[in-house]
Amino acid sequence: MIELDNRTSLEVDETFLNKIAFILTDKDIELIITTNEEIKNINLEHRNIDKDTDVLSFPYEDTLFFPLGSIVISQEHVKSKSKEYGHKRSDELSLLFIHGLLHILGFDHEVDNGEMREKEKELISRFDLPESLIIRTQG
Repeated sequence: MIELDNRTSLEVDETFLNKIAFILTDKDIELIITTNEEIKNINLEHRNIDKDTDVLSFPYEDTLFFPLGSIVISQEHVKSKSKEYGHKRSDELSLLFIHGLLHILGFDHEVDNGEMREKEKELISRFDLPESLIIRTQG
């Protein structure tokens, strides 16, 4: 189940995101929707990268009673990318959520042989999200 901390005015369809999460895990997930300024600060503090980004993922230790991890998503990136690619904000948020959740589960597109991108593509298709999201994940 998603524990939502929405620090913005962005609408979030928790029911839909929970459906996505349930396919991959039965553990709780913290989801924080925030501003570029805050995600930039988090990125600097935890990754020593002084810039904003679309999504950050923080897996927790695998213990029985703790959430799986935290996903932090930038409201501004959701808005700008949905406009750029011509799809709904909810679709962009779903893609970023999928991306963050897969990282928490141990996928890493920077070092794998395309497994993470294939899993993203599978989930995008399964949940009838726009094909423009699939094209993006192949880059």
